[in-house]
Amino acid sequence: MSGARFDLPEVDAFTRPYWDAAAEGRLLVRRCGGCGRAHHYPREFCPHCWSEDVEWERVSGRATLYTWSVVHRNDLPPFGERVPYVAAVVDLAEGPRMMTEVVECGEGALRVGMGLDVTFRGVGGVCVPVFRPWG
Repeated sequence: MSGARFDLPEVDAFTRPYWDAAAEGRLLVRRCGGCGRAHHYPREFCPHCWSEDVEWERVSGRATLYTWSVVHRNDLPPFGERVPYVAAVVDLAEGPRMMTEVVECGEGALRVGMGLDVTFRGVGGVCVPVFRPWG
């Protein structure tokens, strides 16, 4: 599997609105018309009530840090070139929890509950959401 990219999302017809919005600097989630709850990662149904009445919604990009791990070794290309990096789980202001990366922040400054803002990093022609401290 030489040369395979493990850091690129699979963009398909369903997720294209998400990736197109990211390329424009906007973060989207899906919101259920049945129960009203937002969710992330994008699905064609609500994972809370199973309704198929879900729509794309732009969110603020504000989040708080739930947990993280500093990755010092990753043998999959191209992650080895990025170590150390902060793999994280954040709680979006609108409710959903999201896996991501924290950037522009030293390890010692990371705190549970710290405020973060979304930013976007271009990777192989796709923009992916990552988060940095407020400010």
